[in-house]
Amino acid sequence: MHCKSIQPADLTSSLARFWQVSARKMELINREYDSTQGSPVFTVKGKYTTRGWTEWTQGFQYGSEILQFDATDDFKWLATGRKNTVEKMAPHVTHFGVHDHGFNNVSTYGNLLRLMNEGRIPENEWERNFYEMALKASGAVQARRWTALPNDGYIYSFNGPHSLFADTIRSLRALAVAHQLGHSFMGENDANVSLLGRLIDHAKTTADYAVFYGEGRDAYDVRGRTAHESIFNLNDGAYRCPSSQQGFSPFTTWTRGLAWIMTGSAEQLEFFQTLENAEFEPFGGREAVEAVLLKMAKATCDFYIKNSAADGVPYWDTGASRLWKLGPDYLDRPADPFNDAEPVDSSAAAIAAQGLIRLGNHLNDERYLQAGLTVLRTLLEEPYLSTDETHQGLLLHSVYHQPNGWDYIPEDQSVPSGESSMWGDYHLREAALLVQRMADSKPYYKFYM
Repeated sequence: MHCKSIQPADLTSSLARFWQVSARKMELINREYDSTQGSPVFTVKGKYTTRGWTEWTQGFQYGSEILQFDATDDFKWLATGRKNTVEKMAPHVTHFGVHDHGFNNVSTYGNLLRLMNEGRIPENEWERNFYEMALKASGAVQARRWTALPNDGYIYSFNGPHSLFADTIRSLRALAVAHQLGHSFMGENDANVSLLGRLIDHAKTTADYAVFYGEGRDAYDVRGRTAHESIFNLNDGAYRCPSSQQGFSPFTTWTRGLAWIMTGSAEQLEFFQTLENAEFEPFGGREAVEAVLLKMAKATCDFYIKNSAADGVPYWDTGASRLWKLGPDYLDRPADPFNDAEPVDSSAAAIAAQGLIRLGNHLNDERYLQAGLTVLRTLLEEPYLSTDETHQGLLLHSVYHQPNGWDYIPEDQSVPSGESSMWGDYHLREAALLVQRMADSKPYYKFYM
């Protein structure tokens, strides 16, 4: 990645244009999309369709409406987002079968509670209690989906108790908010289980097994590389091997999984600053806990910077088999979403931008901050910003599941391009809101209370 000196205020005009486009895209979806087919997941020929294992994108759809209000003060979007959250999100609060609570519930109930805390929406005791109850329940339900290991443990993926996904570190937001609200998980015989403890244990397990550091166990590998899935033996809790559902292989880096870890670790480091030292004592102390997450965040962000194209956009997997066709200097040029070898993944870039910016702010390190702003600047312009009035997506050139062949390939091309995803659209809105608030010297955008 080639980073240039950018200030948040330099993006003000691009952000204003972005939110105008964003509103038109949501209006188009609300007018045209058939909600009876399920939650919108990704586009085919510019129209949102549904496909996936679970309804993991619905919170992104309604959370986007709340973010639109946050950025523009257009109360129409607050009314729509609040109505959809109240009427449609309850099944996600008590969904025991997924690892996506941070995606669905913090993006909706959490954003609404945050806005009330900021005084952006009127204080209402019963409305506040409603949001808080949903977030408390969501955090406990997510924490219950647990595989215990000899030392730590993890929230297991929908693949089953043997499976740890890189993605889930961003769902730790659900446990963090519930902990802040004074909640815990009550187990058998009234065992009181700390949600902060499970958050820390899951983060440590992700750092130990899903991230490679080029040392010790990983001496053969590259610092900062990640595995999408980590597999464990349930009989004794032993780690068995890396795996991948959506990447090219277990021994290459699926860049969206990398981005989840970048942002998930950086935002937890920020969250930890709100806690008292005593809260960390049962888990080894603040210094030890933060050291694990900081090592993970820096390694993954460094890997992203080194393995993304000059404009900050990565290809879908850093070890994909046809990258060689792009030439030895392909990372020294802007990413080419219309190439004939391997697709880019703009959704990975949207997620990663936030992680880079947050880590830069946490460390007061311009290198990470400038990298994140470079990525965001790229995504706010064509060919990534979708300005076609008939296309329902906001962020173009996102991919979903290459191994399953779920991504649409235009007739005149050999790799997927030109399509959007609900998680990509949402996370670009989050990154845009974060930087807009920085530019306007407004309260820092965060998930926690």
